[in-house]
Amino acid sequence: MSIVSENLLLYILMFPVIGIFLLCFIPSREKKLLKIVSLNAAFLSFAGSLLLWGSFNKSTGFFQFVTELSWFPILNLNFSLGVDGISLFFLLLTTLLIPLCILISWNSVGHSLKEFLISFLVLDFLLIGVFCVLDLLFFYIFFESVLIPMFLIVGVWGSRERKILAAYYFFLYTLLGSVVMLVSIIYILGQVGTTDYETLLTFSFSELEQKFIWVAFFLSFASKVPMVPVHLWLPEAHVEAPTAGSVLLAGVLLKLGTYGFIRFSLPLFPNASFFFTPLVYTISAIGIVYTSFTAIRQTDFKRIIAYTSIAHMNLVMLGIFSFNNIGLEGAIFQSLSHGFVASALFIVISIVYDRYRTRLVQYYGGLASVMPIYIFIFLVFTLANIGFPGTSSFVGEFLILTGSFKVNTSITFIGATSMVIGGAYSLWLFNRIAYGNLKTQYTSKFIDLSLRECLVFMPLLLGTLITGIYPDIFLTSMHISVNNLVELLYF
Repeated sequence: MSIVSENLLLYILMFPVIGIFLLCFIPSREKKLLKIVSLNAAFLSFAGSLLLWGSFNKSTGFFQFVTELSWFPILNLNFSLGVDGISLFFLLLTTLLIPLCILISWNSVGHSLKEFLISFLVLDFLLIGVFCVLDLLFFYIFFESVLIPMFLIVGVWGSRERKILAAYYFFLYTLLGSVVMLVSIIYILGQVGTTDYETLLTFSFSELEQKFIWVAFFLSFASKVPMVPVHLWLPEAHVEAPTAGSVLLAGVLLKLGTYGFIRFSLPLFPNASFFFTPLVYTISAIGIVYTSFTAIRQTDFKRIIAYTSIAHMNLVMLGIFSFNNIGLEGAIFQSLSHGFVASALFIVISIVYDRYRTRLVQYYGGLASVMPIYIFIFLVFTLANIGFPGTSSFVGEFLILTGSFKVNTSITFIGATSMVIGGAYSLWLFNRIAYGNLKTQYTSKFIDLSLRECLVFMPLLLGTLITGIYPDIFLTSMHISVNNLVELLYF
């Protein structure tokens, strides 16, 4: 392996940092240069991730491209990076969405553009760290630090008067659970003498220790998923956030919770995970039913997609706690699929909002006749959102339901029927927007998608359709890593 390959993860992590450094020296009035520099920095991280995927060895479940830097030898704390078949695609999703977020915001950010772009590059750096770091303490630092730039994005560049309240909702809901998690990490450091992930896998905690630490981790991860009743921050944050903020919230930030469960809760505390499975299944089922019915009574575009996102992520929880290869692979696959589909749907909303300055469904109708390209893309992602065969969501949802069926048929049935309700409403929404009479009393000028907007949709469209038709493009890389995880649970 060459020196470039060995340190590839470090390079991917450093590109956003270099971008931030360069932006600091560019005057705020040079808006075009600011955009180009930030877009290139984000794109280089994505290119590095593609190179990582191309060089990834599918025949091993061990961590690859491991880079280790000594940080605090006295406490045996080292900064180590690595990816396996589980984290690889979360990394790819993150580095794909950040440049798309910059492209979406190309003409829509009216003030403090420099600070806005720096916030997104900081997010890029932190999210890459979350999915690649192989140390529990560093994971926590990256995991919680994500709150700061996201708080600023919602609170400063949000769209309406309630943006400050929404930012505080997001910050406080997700922070409170994490304080308990920090205490448990300090306890683990005291017990084991290190927070290195691979060392922790070899350490056996007592039954009581597992239960207490698992609950502490659960409080933090559940608010990120989010699970009922700590889900209230998400619709508020989505509605008030700028489009790019909503894309990242739906595309990546909701995955932090599910990734935390897969990476830490299950392998480190297997007995506790089995013990609390009925609780997780019950809360997830309630979450799916409640949010599916709540979506029906919403009038705001963004709120509808926000509630359907919560339903999908709670379905992912069923796959994670099925404790079998099919369910776990389905959960990871559905997380990635949701990253494509939900991100695209929020961009779909932003297209009409930027043109007509409203997100209320009642003001739209008949757009199929004047915006055909827009409506075609909207249709594809609506079908993907309801799990239509041939789309990535169908594969993910089918695998999850198959895996959870082996564990609990009743909960699987509830989850499946609720998704049908959500699907019916998604189709009604599409029909309401695409067909009927044009609302010319509200707007007289209808503009279809520009080339830049089409380019933004293209990778999400390809990702949704290609993985729906040929899912092995993702699944083959995660087989062995998931199998290793299942073995850790049972042996």
